[in-house]
Amino acid sequence: MFDLTGKTALVTGGGRGLGLEMAKALAKAGGTVVINGRNREALEAVRVLVAGDGIALNIAEGDVSTDAEEIVAAAVKGTGQLDILLHAVGERDRRGTDAMDPASFAEVLNKDLTAAYAMARAALPYLRRSSAGRLIFVTSIAASAARSGDPAYTAAKGGLDALTRSLAVELGSDTLTVNAIAPGWFATETNAALAADPGLQAFVDVRIPLKRWGRPEEIAPAAVFLASPAASFVNGTTITVDGGMTVQM
Repeated sequence: MFDLTGKTALVTGGGRGLGLEMAKALAKAGGTVVINGRNREALEAVRVLVAGDGIALNIAEGDVSTDAEEIVAAAVKGTGQLDILLHAVGERDRRGTDAMDPASFAEVLNKDLTAAYAMARAALPYLRRSSAGRLIFVTSIAASAARSGDPAYTAAKGGLDALTRSLAVELGSDTLTVNAIAPGWFATETNAALAADPGLQAFVDVRIPLKRWGRPEEIAPAAVFLASPAASFVNGTTITVDGGMTVQM
């Protein structure tokens, strides 16, 4: 039920952090996995690194904000097919409303929301041809819960959550599903300093029932599930992986 043998997956933002963990998991499940990022040298370094663990990853360089068609074309070059698009790109500008001008706000929306739509649209012809097409967005718990001073990212992820539902209704079929994963607080390299801050542990103890940050590899099973035959009747759903943070009052 979780076997991805014979499937080709493209993971945008797959060169590091949660994107990389999900890409590795899809490959371990038998999929042919292509990771995307803007820096080819960084992607090559990751490819070589994981090869040492017996994991094969291919590369499709490009910026999702401008190169959606080219990225998809590169991803399908090897197998001629694309069965899974896992869009894990996300950028953040933690300036509040007083400090963020409309152009900067629009830039975050373009990178985190419009680019996701562009990637989905570019991949759609291939996903429709697949016998089990999977479109998976990585949103955030910020899609439904806000923190002060983070308007652009919150708006973008909220929009992506809504886009997931919209495309699930519009595109969902017996052979194509659209779903999302909403991560909570994960101790990725980007969040390493925050995760190591003892002053934040009191907050974590109160707000996260499991009283810890998520380990990056703990996001991977949700991706494998949504990409696999096991999720054939799951459509328009967001799986929240946050240790219970968003359900605790």
